[in-house]
Amino acid sequence: MTQFPQIYPAACEIAKWAFTTRRVDRSDVRGLSTQTKTARAGDLILCEIVEIGHHKKIQLAERRASASYPGDFVVLCLGDRYAPDQFLASAVIDDDLIDLVAGGGVAGRVDAAHVRMDDPTRLKPIGLLTNAQGRAINIADYALPTLPANDQVTVIGVFGASMNSGKTTAASSLGHGLMRSGYAVAGVKATGTGAFGDFNSFEDGGAPALDFTDVGMATTYRMPLEVIEAGFDTLVATAAARGAEVVVVEIADGVFQQETRAILQSSRIRDRMDGILFAAPDALSALGGVTVLEQVGLSPFAISGMVSCSPLATAEAGEVTGRPILSREDLWSPETIAQYVTPMMRREPEYVAA
Repeated sequence: MTQFPQIYPAACEIAKWAFTTRRVDRSDVRGLSTQTKTARAGDLILCEIVEIGHHKKIQLAERRASASYPGDFVVLCLGDRYAPDQFLASAVIDDDLIDLVAGGGVAGRVDAAHVRMDDPTRLKPIGLLTNAQGRAINIADYALPTLPANDQVTVIGVFGASMNSGKTTAASSLGHGLMRSGYAVAGVKATGTGAFGDFNSFEDGGAPALDFTDVGMATTYRMPLEVIEAGFDTLVATAAARGAEVVVVEIADGVFQQETRAILQSSRIRDRMDGILFAAPDALSALGGVTVLEQVGLSPFAISGMVSCSPLATAEAGEVTGRPILSREDLWSPETIAQYVTPMMRREPEYVAA
């Protein structure tokens, strides 16, 4: 049953729409359903902020951060979250209040949290946004057209030991170095939780970006592997159709996260990688990452991430892994690209910087 509480549609019109909703055509919103128990991951929820907790800002669809205030109306996506440094959360609405589990615009129920985390920001779910047919609007309704896998473009994967290992900086720096070397490059965030940080980082470095929200997922945690694979195929093929010769693909979280582990063990994503750059926070993590990758028949061409910020850690990691340790400045360099990345290219570009 679709209802039109007195608060609608004014609240919807003044609400802050989060990054995860950026592809939604807001003119499609025709109603509000209070039957929230039937909600599923990706559904759009109109909420009122009740109490400010850990997330004090909302990342907007316009790709800027907006400070939150009690009483603000926000449009978010229901979603799961896996973040060892923050929250473990489920895509359910089973109480009068729910939690803001990610600042990019994901709401749900926090099931566990890192001990250093503040309590989550609390939200009152007003209802699910519905379309002209009375059906809950889901971001999957606005996904890019499905495309088959593209076998021509070069794909470089960036994996990491953990959250905050330096994957995003490594990926965007690699993209920037490829661009400076004359390659047409695109950045793709294939898994993770919807947020504009990784997206903006690629574009700041000169690489047009796409991410899993473009293929209809607010988060990829607990999504079936075949859905993530199909999304990956579409993202890479879309980047290629828009002119990319090389696609840098960042995979979220660490190698032991369940979707990342499944990707590495057996998947079309793993098989499509022409090369892997591994990000690590320290030498031990670098060695562990190389060991884990080698166990599944993969070998990174280099190590980057936070470990590269310390000369001592760089020396340790290089000694124990036998891999080059590349800082972000190294990755910016056309000379580095020529030495480590150009040999992996599937085809010669039209122009490469001397």
